[in-house]
Amino acid sequence: MYLALLVIFLQCSEICTQERVFTFNAVHIKVQPSVKVKNGAPMSIICHADISKSTDFNLQHNITVFKDEKLVFMSVSGKGDARYEVPMARSSHTGDYRCVVEANGKKRYSDSLHVWVTGMTKPILIAEKKEVFEGEVVKLRCELPEEVPPLHFIFRKMKMNSKPKEKLTYELQRNFSVIEFPIEEGDNILQFDCLGKRNVKFEFETSEPSNRTLITVKEPFIKPTLRIKPSSNITEGKEIQFECSTVVAKMRDIEIMLLRNKTILSSVRDQTTLKYSAVATLEDSGEYLCKVEEGKASKIATRNVVVTELFPKPVLTASMNKLDENKELTLSCSIKDFQNASFSILRRNSNGGILLRNSRNFTTRAKVNDTGLYICKAEVNRIVKESKPVMIQVYAPVSMPNISVFSGLPEVVLGKPLKLTCCLKMGTPPITFTFYKGNKAKKEIVTNNTCAVFLDEDIKQNDKGQYKCGARNHHSSGMKTSKILNITVIVPIRNISLGSVPYGEVEDGGETAFLCSVKEGSWPILFRIFRKTDRDVLLFERSEHADRVMWQKKEMSRQDTGTYYCIASNRANVSAKSHPITINVILASWQKGVITAFVLIPIAGVVILAVWWFWCKKKNAKGPSMEMSRSALATNSTSEKLSRQHDGDYYSDSVENRHSRIQGHPDAT
Repeated sequence: MYLALLVIFLQCSEICTQERVFTFNAVHIKVQPSVKVKNGAPMSIICHADISKSTDFNLQHNITVFKDEKLVFMSVSGKGDARYEVPMARSSHTGDYRCVVEANGKKRYSDSLHVWVTGMTKPILIAEKKEVFEGEVVKLRCELPEEVPPLHFIFRKMKMNSKPKEKLTYELQRNFSVIEFPIEEGDNILQFDCLGKRNVKFEFETSEPSNRTLITVKEPFIKPTLRIKPSSNITEGKEIQFECSTVVAKMRDIEIMLLRNKTILSSVRDQTTLKYSAVATLEDSGEYLCKVEEGKASKIATRNVVVTELFPKPVLTASMNKLDENKELTLSCSIKDFQNASFSILRRNSNGGILLRNSRNFTTRAKVNDTGLYICKAEVNRIVKESKPVMIQVYAPVSMPNISVFSGLPEVVLGKPLKLTCCLKMGTPPITFTFYKGNKAKKEIVTNNTCAVFLDEDIKQNDKGQYKCGARNHHSSGMKTSKILNITVIVPIRNISLGSVPYGEVEDGGETAFLCSVKEGSWPILFRIFRKTDRDVLLFERSEHADRVMWQKKEMSRQDTGTYYCIASNRANVSAKSHPITINVILASWQKGVITAFVLIPIAGVVILAVWWFWCKKKNAKGPSMEMSRSALATNSTSEKLSRQHDGDYYSDSVENRHSRIQGHPDAT
């Protein structure tokens, strides 16, 4: 019985477990009325879970709504739906929504849904002051309530018959912005408003304009008045008076200035009137400006003044502008169609001028130091006018020039440039120098110095090298010419060679003649002959007015075997080196004879002794051998006779003996 109950219990548990099986098919999210909601309208975010169950049982759901990955709503329900209600949608509700449903450890996410709340709240503008003075600033605050930064703000300043002026600001962390607008001259009644902008999915959305704020502008002072006496027919020499005035609301750092062509002539501070006077001159013509400033506010008044010329500028003339030293110079000052003036003639210097004479005319005997600028002045009714400057140049004659080589020596190396200088001891610049090569002018140089430099780069081997220079200035004496300078053209050493007699081999103790020669090169030439060792040894050195040199070495030894070369140089300071030659010192004839005597003669003696010994030995062995031969011949003759007598016996005996020997041999069988 108990066993049956246990089986029934297990079966019921299995059935209950099977009844609570479920799975998420999908999780959906949507917004009502649409994904675009007007600002201020109600909005609902609906989350729905599509679930499949094995049986109909109650399942608790945890539903969470996220906006831009931030939790905004949470609900626990036995149903698969949840609603996130927003009574009044604002732009801050714009974003990406997603819902998450969790039940019995299982979790499912919906897709992301972007909701855009169109339109922005109306901004609120507040002004710090309702009344301001010109030159001050008005401080404005624009706020977008219920909007979330970052936000853009546009402030607008409006006045009658004028285009609005805008200022833009960007707030990254605040929903309001504060700026200052300067109040300028001419501003009287101003209106201000502002707008807000935000960026949604790369699109800008703009709010409606804020409330308009009215600002009244007060003048700290009125526009100034500029009076000029006399107002017209102003002639040079007369006094001209200026008066600049204004009316201020409150005396506070008021400054009045009078300017002509942007140059300040006079100024006063904390006063309402400025007065200025001067003796009128032609330079006083122009635009005059009266300017009043207080803080950042400023106002101006302008007047044009024309001053009539009393007399023209004087003209200074000279008898000569360029003249020789000790010649007479006359300067005259005059005014066209005007005689009643006081004249003075001056010479200009760094301090202004040196008075020469209070007169219309000035005459002097010119000196070189009188070179310079001269002017004259004319005065009528306290009006002083100055002439244009006149340049006077007094010339001293040039002395005889001296031409020389820059390096000092009157010579030049072929292929290199020749640098010449032409100098004077006396002469007033500018001086024109002319350089001649032969009778042809090569170059003309104008300089403010008493020396000139000439470079001749066309040096040839057959040049005669005759140079001279001439110098002249504006003095009437004309050109003076230097003495002729003769230049030696030095040809560098080229094509050097070294030879010897005998060539290649020389007997020990014999003489060797070395010949070092060049094909080109100016004399004198320094010849040097070397023998190559670890450190080259100088053997011979001589300077010759010739293109070759010979050196004889009297006694050559075995130590003189080696390689030889020569070097030649001249004043061109360029050395030329020959190809090397090799000298081999060999044995002399008598040395060879001695060697022969000491080496070959002993060898010949040994050979002769050996031959003699062999001959003697052969002779001693020849006597005994002849006697033996004679005995042998006699024996052979007797034997021959005996053999002929016993031929038959000999043969028989021989056969029998041979047979018996074979039989008696131990190895016989």
